[in-house]
Amino acid sequence: MRISILTLFPQMFEGLFSHSILYQAQKKGIVEYNVLDFRNYSTDKHGRVDDYPYGGGGGMVLTPQPLFDAVEHAKSESKSDPRVILLCPQGERYTQKKAEELAREDNLILLCGHYEGYDERIREHLVTDEISIGDYVLTGGEIGAMVITDSVTRLLPGALGNESSAVTDSFSTGLLEYPHYTRPADFRGYKVPEILLSGHHANIEAWRREQAIRRTWERRPDLLAYVPLSDKEKKMIEKWDEE
Repeated sequence: MRISILTLFPQMFEGLFSHSILYQAQKKGIVEYNVLDFRNYSTDKHGRVDDYPYGGGGGMVLTPQPLFDAVEHAKSESKSDPRVILLCPQGERYTQKKAEELAREDNLILLCGHYEGYDERIREHLVTDEISIGDYVLTGGEIGAMVITDSVTRLLPGALGNESSAVTDSFSTGLLEYPHYTRPADFRGYKVPEILLSGHHANIEAWRREQAIRRTWERRPDLLAYVPLSDKEKKMIEKWDEE
């Protein structure tokens, strides 16, 4: 996969791509990160990328020319037609399902905005997706681009040491993830559930499924509306509700 990030602050991404899973994935050739300063594409003699909004109002608006030219350059280096994603508060709320969808692409271009917003022609004629990472406002789109890059990269085949890790993560199954334990089995009197020490894999999987459902019921019951549940599991939830 090739992920191009268009930003006014490319130095913000240096640490992100120099450590941990994202660094290892790039080193293995699984993903290529391409960070572009779209100020370099401005035709203004002073390198300006923003201007006052027509009709008045506070703040500055990103002009279309630098972003159009930067995206066209990024596209020219792509082997296939990329998804062009605008990071903005008005976009679709980002979810694990969306991350899994984007991880199936070969090329992504992420646009990081600043100031008051974007010239509307950028939305209408340049981007394919608009994404928000939550119902709050940040100073720019860089943090959102980092979130998307991290969540997508870890889903790429070979990025994680254990390929099953991404499959069982919270939200990947529609449920929050079940509890994890490791050695020692008894720490200051706090013990690991006996079933995890039993070696009975079928019983362990059943326990994990029940724990995932219970944790979701306790913390994010709204998610259960989208999870296929057996009749036994539905009765289990009804019992918890009654308690």
